[in-house]
Amino acid sequence: METVEFTQMKDGTREDYELLHELEAPYLEGTARRLLGELARQGVETLSGYKISRLEHGLQSATRAYREGADVDWVVSALLHDIGDGLAPQNHDKFAAEILRPFVREECTWVVEQHGLFQSYYYGHFHGWDRNARDTFRDHPSYQACVDFCARWDQSSFDPNYDTEPLEFFANMVEEVFARKAYDPDVIQAGVTRGMPALEVA
Repeated sequence: METVEFTQMKDGTREDYELLHELEAPYLEGTARRLLGELARQGVETLSGYKISRLEHGLQSATRAYREGADVDWVVSALLHDIGDGLAPQNHDKFAAEILRPFVREECTWVVEQHGLFQSYYYGHFHGWDRNARDTFRDHPSYQACVDFCARWDQSSFDPNYDTEPLEFFANMVEEVFARKAYDPDVIQAGVTRGMPALEVA
């Protein structure tokens, strides 16, 4: 395998860095595959105590989003919102948001980044926490989207009897999102707030 000449980055040449840039492209193209692999791993190595695995929770969240007519940014965000549980359990929400940030709408990233705090509305008082701490962000344009994300897709997705789509169902969506040009302004849509898809009233 071809490698650079340097052992300290300060000694690298133009040729070294051109080589690294060339080798980076196929590695970047594998991002979606690695994320899908990490999700699959969470079906085996998972937090105990819940009725379903972390993989199943992500799949169930994404399935609910998809069935409610959410766009691909929301569906992939729902699928990956807890992907940090294994590697960053103390700040899993921030971890997941940073993975998504270059490739989805700013609104979706913000919701994933804050969902841990917003989700504590359902259990924080049992630990002596302020369950309404989310209200710190009440004036944020995506506040309601985060409330809805947690209510409709996150806190409700621990049901072993829910008819959940398999990981393969979402693979092309993950590939689509992570094939985008990173930080494309047309994708990020800074300052745009669409909110969650409207629920159909029966």
